Amino acid sequence: MSSLESPQPEPTNRGSWDDVRELPPSAKLVAKVLEYNDTMTQQQIAEETLLPARTVRYALNRLDEEHVIDSRFSFSDARKRLYSLDIES
Repeated sequence: MSSLESPQPEPTNRGSWDDVRELPPSAKLVAKVLEYNDTMTQQQIAEETLLPARTVRYALNRLDEEHVIDSRFSFSDARKRLYSLDIES
């Protein structure tokens, strides 16, 4: 027997705009801001949206639960995280 079966693609845990539709307005706003700005810190998102830092944190957590954002540590300042939108096209 030969093993010429094609490997199955790994399922992606990426969200879609449908996942964002049921989220609170603050999360929708943060998603839209991230759509127009590639990568931002939490502080930059708060400044751009005029939302309090606590609300931005909540929105980012909700977006993360839906797998629609990607976060990574900043190389310039490891205390900060960089957020970007990760939605299937």
